[in-house]
Amino acid sequence: MINMKVQYFLITLVFPVILAACNNKQCNDYESLNTSSAWELKFSDECNGNWKDKWFLDGLIAKVENQSDGMNFSAGPVNRNDAHHAVLWSKESFKGDVKIEYYYTRTDSQVVNVNILYIQAQGIGKEGKGKDIYAWREFRNVPKMSIYYEYMNPLHISYAAFPMVNTDSENDYIRVRKYPVNDTISFQDMEVEPSFYKTGLFLPGETYKITVIKTDKVLHFNVEGKDKNRIYSWHLKPGQSPKEGRIGLRHMFTRSAKYSDIKIYTK
Repeated sequence: MINMKVQYFLITLVFPVILAACNNKQCNDYESLNTSSAWELKFSDECNGNWKDKWFLDGLIAKVENQSDGMNFSAGPVNRNDAHHAVLWSKESFKGDVKIEYYYTRTDSQVVNVNILYIQAQGIGKEGKGKDIYAWREFRNVPKMSIYYEYMNPLHISYAAFPMVNTDSENDYIRVRKYPVNDTISFQDMEVEPSFYKTGLFLPGETYKITVIKTDKVLHFNVEGKDKNRIYSWHLKPGQSPKEGRIGLRHMFTRSAKYSDIKIYTK
């Protein structure tokens, strides 16, 4: 089987790259951040070893399997059953500005439910659930979504995402939220605008390189694959950029994907 990085290189070599969802200032800002010499590599996983060396799992039904070309991560197969959610967390925690790179290949054909990238998650201390989310991992053996946005404070990016009730395979979206909810902030209020719809990205079986950059003031989400290279950006208000925490990969029930060559940098 062709390595995911080699497959991605061949795809981008054969097809022209079209830069969309991007204006000149946005592209320049992203490129300036992405190519900065200040980034220091803090985490690297080619995803072909033992996943338990660098990750821990929320969800008793989820499956993680390493192969020579990447890490297969699958949530449980039963829709609308919270026990079938899954989150894979980095054992390491990351402080300050962060850049996350990885190759992503969707291995399901679902048109419902979402994938989520959690950025710098810590517990908020509610009901004794402290900053170290590993310490209260058993509380998340059934990884119900509300546990995360009620007890943690990360940014979250939904991608390769579909409404929970949907039949349109093109009805995907990309959306950012900042946790947690509280007495004055509802689940809807957590959204960091704008959201993006019908992106044409993350098709089953196709490999994409994802690069995420988070600073105090901005969040960039770059997706490269086949004939598309898109940059999505959000301006962060004071308090919306987490300062430190773990990186998490979430699959809602029924969703699955393969990951390869994950790198995390800080500065």
